[in-house]
Amino acid sequence: MTDLRSRIKAVSASPMKTIVKARNFEIIIDEPQEMGGTDEGASPVEYLIAAFSGCINVVAHLVAKEMNFELRGVEIDIYGDLNPAKLFGQSNEERAGFKQINLSIKADTDADEATLEKWLEAIESRCPISDNLQNPTPVKISYKKK
Repeated sequence: MTDLRSRIKAVSASPMKTIVKARNFEIIIDEPQEMGGTDEGASPVEYLIAAFSGCINVVAHLVAKEMNFELRGVEIDIYGDLNPAKLFGQSNEERAGFKQINLSIKADTDADEATLEKWLEAIESRCPISDNLQNPTPVKISYKKK
């Protein structure tokens, strides 16, 4: 299979609000009021874990179909804790990102436990977002003057 490129364009609407164009969709990223935003959209870290849950949903259904069991639906509970001190330049003691992300899947299925354990292993190994979160991904950040 050939590589698939994902691309978005984003523009700053204010210091805390970003308007993102992804294909034909517009996504508003904003901080809550207590973080200086206007609360018009989910925050960047909320979008990160939202993307993770969306990817898990897709892969869960693909794998269930491949394993030949009926998956009527999933509910995903996901959370992560981070210390904003580094973000705000107050401390370098902890990393800026999540300390850990916890994800739980409630599957609506009649599959047995052994099948579900294999299913979960396949989901975790095949989900691109899970892979990006669990493994170092080279990131190159550059700038241009307008």
